[in-house]
Amino acid sequence: MAPLYSRDELVRQRALWKQQGKTVVFTNGCYDLLHPGHIRSLEGARSLGDVLVLALNSDAGVRRMKGESRPLLGERERAEIAQALLAVDAVTFFDEETPQPLVAALLPDVLVKGADWSHFVAGREEVEAAGGRVETLPLEPGYSTTNLVEVILNQP
Repeated sequence: MAPLYSRDELVRQRALWKQQGKTVVFTNGCYDLLHPGHIRSLEGARSLGDVLVLALNSDAGVRRMKGESRPLLGERERAEIAQALLAVDAVTFFDEETPQPLVAALLPDVLVKGADWSHFVAGREEVEAAGGRVETLPLEPGYSTTNLVEVILNQP
């Protein structure tokens, strides 16, 4: 299982990975109801480097973004699921509106978001200024947590 890190622990671990010459990839999201689109996206992100860090929105952050009915699973449960995924090497949380402060502290070599966020990738400036790169991955058609929630709620 991938470890769950505090921000400070993750920054210290990042320094070790850098000393070891490892390429660190960072992505983030709610990962509220895991579906095949998430798995494929995480596998795609992981293929871009040696270590994949997944930053999960805190429960409060998910509520601010998605509404009071979310998250469906609490942050500890979402972290436990993420930690069990083979593509994920490290898990952490962020409570800010965007992961920009975390990205700025971590300075991953590769910052990854889904193509639906290509207009705005929080932390882009910091990563590129440090010599890293930003990648956007195509979304998997037909997979959306919001749509899955609607399907579940509308079942007879």
